[in-house]
Amino acid sequence: MIHYDLICDKHHRFDGWFASAAAFETMQAAGQVTCVVCGSDTVTKALMAPAVTQTKAATLTTPRNIAEQALSALRAKVESESEYVGLNFAAEARAMHAGDAPERAIYGEARFEEARSLLEDGVPVAPLPFTPTRKAN
Repeated sequence: MIHYDLICDKHHRFDGWFASAAAFETMQAAGQVTCVVCGSDTVTKALMAPAVTQTKAATLTTPRNIAEQALSALRAKVESESEYVGLNFAAEARAMHAGDAPERAIYGEARFEEARSLLEDGVPVAPLPFTPTRKAN
């Protein structure tokens, strides 16, 4: 994994993690790297100094700005108040919508086609702006 400090054409700064430098270049060229604040796809790498710290844990877990703090708080709320259903998300959401499963707060993973089908069928779902902790490592 490689970490970049990124900046959009509207001067919003944010972090990005990529599988490799080549993966970043490919995604950037395809317009798939977008600003987390305004959605602009005109994003470049910001000037950054190497991170030298005593412990990696602090670097990876401590929010660096207000946006990261809000995202961290959202993740904590979702993970503490919802049930993780993993790859069964689409089936569970559809079953709850049809009345075949008990109503409850859930989160999990769905392929793009599954999510689009749920929305087209009127099932209320929304993407989360983070990878579930259980999936992160």
